[in-house]
Amino acid sequence: MLMRLLVARLGNREDAEDAAQELWLKLIDLPPVPIAHNAAYLYRMAANLASDRRTSATSGTARDRAWLEVQPVAEELPDAERALLARERLSHIAEILNAMPERMSAAFRMFRVEGQSQKTIAEALGISVSGVEKLLQRAYRQVHDAGSAFGEESAGSHRLGVMKDIIS
Repeated sequence: MLMRLLVARLGNREDAEDAAQELWLKLIDLPPVPIAHNAAYLYRMAANLASDRRTSATSGTARDRAWLEVQPVAEELPDAERALLARERLSHIAEILNAMPERMSAAFRMFRVEGQSQKTIAEALGISVSGVEKLLQRAYRQVHDAGSAFGEESAGSHRLGVMKDIIS
């Protein structure tokens, strides 16, 4: 009777057998206390266990489905050539940042990589907001000029917004 209950609740014999095994393990761990209706207690435990397993399976399936939905498809993954070019470009930009004056590089990293506001950067560097703007403009110009020397077509081909992911 217990197996029929578990098969009915879980939908197949294999899951019912697993649940029965789990039920047995829970029963042998129970402290010895008097139970008024042993069969009712056992069936209630089995029903609760089946319900917990169904809920767990449903949420697991939903979690797996949600995870799969956010995974990139093969067309979105870069091929070897694009990955190599991106690594070369990243290396080149890192060299540019290292060659910049310290305050300019710091302002650029704080703004583009860390996402800090210009006001916060100005306070951290002890300069005005317009000073931060000028540092950022010069930094952008250096990256743009170096990109042109690297063989980039235009400033539009630089994806400075993506640098946050690349540099960090």
